[in-house]
Amino acid sequence: MDSTLQEPMYCFLCVLAAVDMVMASSVVPKMVSIFSSGDNSISFSACFTQMYFVHAATAVETGLLLAMAFDRYVAICKPLHYKRILTPRVMLGMSVTITIRATIFMTPLSWMVSHLPFCGSNVVLHSYCEHIAVAKLACADPRPSSLYSLIGSSIIVGSDVTFIAASYILILQAVFSLSSKNAQLKALSTCGTHVGVMALYYLPGMASIYVAWLGEDIVPLCTQVLLADLYLIIPPTLNPIIYGLRTKQIRKRTWGLLTHCLFNHSNLGSGIQALEKTRQLQRCPS
Repeated sequence: MDSTLQEPMYCFLCVLAAVDMVMASSVVPKMVSIFSSGDNSISFSACFTQMYFVHAATAVETGLLLAMAFDRYVAICKPLHYKRILTPRVMLGMSVTITIRATIFMTPLSWMVSHLPFCGSNVVLHSYCEHIAVAKLACADPRPSSLYSLIGSSIIVGSDVTFIAASYILILQAVFSLSSKNAQLKALSTCGTHVGVMALYYLPGMASIYVAWLGEDIVPLCTQVLLADLYLIIPPTLNPIIYGLRTKQIRKRTWGLLTHCLFNHSNLGSGIQALEKTRQLQRCPS
């Protein structure tokens, strides 16, 4: 809503915030319920709905991280062409493409698992309806869906990480060519933080997929669950801090908004108290 923040980077951050809320809302409430009250039941339809939203949100988020890396590349390496390259139409096209890609890749996965025959145990050995954990409960061979998950995730994440790495390599080259040491340190601090958040997202996420494919005989179940939980909880927790509070423009505007609300509230309270006091004086006999 703030006109000073209507730039490509902040628009991507807005979409990232929405995706993080969807991802966290799909998993955390039920996870907290399991750990706090022991309520570990979930309906069949709710389980597959949760599975779809979790995997679709993760696929959208990896695309957004790529779009944000591209935005930083254009801003640092081609600053004079920034407005011409990242037009509103291009940003909309990128956002739509990211969403369509996630839908195309993730819809068949949930559909394949949901159409497996389930006739044995109904206990999902996980903190949420992770597709491999659910597929292992099927009476049929779960390998087709697990293989699709492995190949699809490798294609999406592999291509995104490759382009992100290429963007940051070009950014580093541009940063080290700067004459000002302060500018170098500032750019390296910002890029280093972003790369750290991406590492916390990609490494546990891909590790959880590969270790789940290997099975409990090689990797303990508790390790598999922990890895899967890390990439769903840690990045949405850190993103508002890394991309929000550490960003000067957002921090400044947020502080201004909070100050405005607090002072308006205190002034309103003082005004109400003054009005009540006036009314009491008016009721007093002369």
